[in-house]
Amino acid sequence: MKLLLSLLVWTLLLVLCWPLALLFLVAFPLLWLLSIPFRIVGSLIEALLALVRALLFLPAKLLGA
Repeated sequence: MKLLLSLLVWTLLLVLCWPLALLFLVAFPLLWLLSIPFRIVGSLIEALLALVRALLFLPAKLLGA
């Protein structure tokens, strides 16, 4: 559904302003490539926070609460 909506919006943009639509078509993969390091850092921070949470709740789990 999300892909269909994206395609519909891009087609509408192509009809209304085709240079902007073509620019978006070229820029989108480049922006996706630039976002990969931020996704990796976000995953690492999420894993670190999950580890800290597990360590903090370990005594409660051992006591059976």
